[in-house]
Amino acid sequence: MTATQTAQTTEAAATATAQATPEQQVRGVIDTVYAAWAANDADAFVTVYTPDATATLPGSFRNGREQIRAAMAAGFAGPLKGSTVRDEIGGVRFLGGRGDAAVVVGRSCVVFAGETDVPDDRWVLVTWALERADDGTWLVAAYHNCAA
Repeated sequence: MTATQTAQTTEAAATATAQATPEQQVRGVIDTVYAAWAANDADAFVTVYTPDATATLPGSFRNGREQIRAAMAAGFAGPLKGSTVRDEIGGVRFLGGRGDAAVVVGRSCVVFAGETDVPDDRWVLVTWALERADDGTWLVAAYHNCAA
């Protein structure tokens, strides 16, 4: 994805965000992450992450947006090249009285290039923590997955 395409995608997401319900906005953030994954674009992948976001996966802890970006760039250049993700959101909950934090739970799996079916043991359980920024947009503050 070029810088212009990324800017257009971000602008379109901001317009859609202003017109959507909070749950649709949160789901839209996750859709943005996986659209960037499908494009194998690590820079676009982290545009919806907070600077201090964390990602915890089995055997791996990524502390900060730059570490997440670097890990995804390496993955997209190597074993994740051409891959996509299947994602099933199980639920979205809003926390606190102001609704400025959300937790999303579900399951997902990586579909490697050339695959159509995914083994059952590749599915993982996922938890996303998102926060609403001062401008009203939602950002990923933390991501975690573990074996299903």
